[in-house]
Amino acid sequence: MGTGGYEHMGIPPADEQGRDRIGQAEAFDAIGDRYDEAFPHKDGQIQAGDWLVESLPAGARVLDLGCGTGLPTARQLAEGGLRVTGIDLSPGMLTQARANVPEADFLQADIADIAGDSGPLAAGSFAGVAAFFSLLMLPRDEVPTTLRSIHALLEPGGLLALSMVEADVDYVAIPFLGHTIRVSGYLRDELLQVVADAGFEVIKEDSYAYAPASIDVPPEEQIFLSCRRA
Repeated sequence: MGTGGYEHMGIPPADEQGRDRIGQAEAFDAIGDRYDEAFPHKDGQIQAGDWLVESLPAGARVLDLGCGTGLPTARQLAEGGLRVTGIDLSPGMLTQARANVPEADFLQADIADIAGDSGPLAAGSFAGVAAFFSLLMLPRDEVPTTLRSIHALLEPGGLLALSMVEADVDYVAIPFLGHTIRVSGYLRDELLQVVADAGFEVIKEDSYAYAPASIDVPPEEQIFLSCRRA
């Protein structure tokens, strides 16, 4: 997910412009497989997916939160012998995901509303969760709540592979592959604190300087955290 480099654009914060989650989904519907073309090299994401595959028993249930087209993560996890459920708000992305990973289950849902009495998923029903660049699509005030929902979805000792772009921004509008989306980010130490406050132990952290293939998206610093439900 390319979002770094926009923190100094001076765009008004979300509360001044309104929160349009449907607009986010429509943007990704229109972007489609151009997203994968813009981010062809996903070494950090693949390594984090490998960690889940290697750490979990065959047949374990895993959730790909914000699965997009299903590539590479949902396919990687399914090929690794895990039972995959993917969630995304974009119906266009889900259509591609179902074609790319037919053995997985996919649901259209808002990642901020995945657990609890009204959510589509049962507490304690997953051994692992992959959340690669999906939480940055939320306003900051929704990120801690969503992390706590992920915590509730995991079985005791369950694993979370999480990635974010390092940026001190809160739901700002940015140009992205010919469309406008809203993104949030944290600086490294603040992200670690938010994750810990949600009940996770950070086992390992990695960072990567990433230059997308598209000139429409600036370089970014990506943070990957390997976590366990504490």
